[in-house]
Amino acid sequence: MAAERVDAGPVDPELVRAWVEGWVISRLASPPERTAYGFVLDVGAQPRQVTRHVLPAADEALVRELTGTVTAPGTWIKTFVPEEVIGPWMAPGWAFDDPGFLMSTSLEPVAAPVPEGYHLRTWTRGGLTRALVVTDDGTFAARGQVAVPTGAGTAVVDQIETATDQRRRGLGRLVMSTLANEAFAASARSAGSVRPSRAARCTRRWAGAPTPR
Repeated sequence: MAAERVDAGPVDPELVRAWVEGWVISRLASPPERTAYGFVLDVGAQPRQVTRHVLPAADEALVRELTGTVTAPGTWIKTFVPEEVIGPWMAPGWAFDDPGFLMSTSLEPVAAPVPEGYHLRTWTRGGLTRALVVTDDGTFAARGQVAVPTGAGTAVVDQIETATDQRRRGLGRLVMSTLANEAFAASARSAGSVRPSRAARCTRRWAGAPTPR
């Protein structure tokens, strides 16, 4: 069982809702079910992630009740409360994953030139667009994906990754810009993403606050 913390002050519940609805498309998870405290959804990635509970607003009573009654391995709870605050509220048997940042930005078309020696491929299925960058010989260089739920104004960017030996070459920016353009073309005008702490520090054009992952 694990808790994902997003270290933040007051969090916009609409941004959390939009992120949840896009994330389930990106990860092929179940449709999110609304609960009194937020959302619950099935991920089905045995054994590490089976079910997720998302708490847009968490207080001591809620965290103590949820962590004390939900005991199945592979259960995750995502909150927007600092680890040092929520930690004492959690029942034994729970552990924290690395923190991340729930970030958001407005969207507009941007240039996305492909550096010499690389090739960009994109494809879309079921509201999910993937971007893949490979070298001239077809070796993986970078990737990412963006989900745009039907009728949604907010896209969700996810799974951004650059190969270790391909970093600092603008490939992450290429992937992000490509996904932003794809989302804009699908009528999204803003985007949200949960990024690891290091990535969040490097993505300055996105406004964000930390979240446990």
